[in-house]
Amino acid sequence: MTDEQQKQQRHKSRQQRLKAEVDKAIAHATDEKGLLLVITGNGKGKSTSGFGTVARAVGHGMRAAVAQFIKGSWDCGERNLLQQHGVTFAVMATGFTWDTQDKAADIAAAEQVWQQAEQYLADTSIDLVLLDELTYMLSYHYIAVERVERALLQRPAQQHVVITGRACHRRIIELADTVSEVQNVKHAFDNGIKAQRGLDW
Repeated sequence: MTDEQQKQQRHKSRQQRLKAEVDKAIAHATDEKGLLLVITGNGKGKSTSGFGTVARAVGHGMRAAVAQFIKGSWDCGERNLLQQHGVTFAVMATGFTWDTQDKAADIAAAEQVWQQAEQYLADTSIDLVLLDELTYMLSYHYIAVERVERALLQRPAQQHVVITGRACHRRIIELADTVSEVQNVKHAFDNGIKAQRGLDW
């Protein structure tokens, strides 16, 4: 057997072992339930990932709804697209808190969107709910974490939920089935490059 053939054989053996491990894990994963996913961290791409999950669900014929906090005053490419495919949106539409500088108005706007989100989380016909940038509402104490926990725990058994935003509250992380943390390695904005249409929003 040549050196190349030996390398090929070793590679094949490694891949066979790997496949056996993956197949075993797949066979072991038999539970089916509505999942709670948290996408947090200080890096770019949390909302993008959340919206990607919504797009995937819609592509499979599932019904989705989005409650969008913080950035709702911006033109939103994801919203423009997904609304055309039946995705319902509740939008805070106040922009960033440092723009409004009006805590009472921000709390009132957050409350209005959260009330709509609670309806989504109680609706058995909605398969997936995205709570985009919800983590800030908890950090700023605009919405009580107990209310969020209650709505998540009481939602329909097969309903999936995705929560995005920095510094997710530890109690929500404890509830979650899957938590991903997006880390910032480099960001164009730090080098004076503005947020760009179609890529950043």
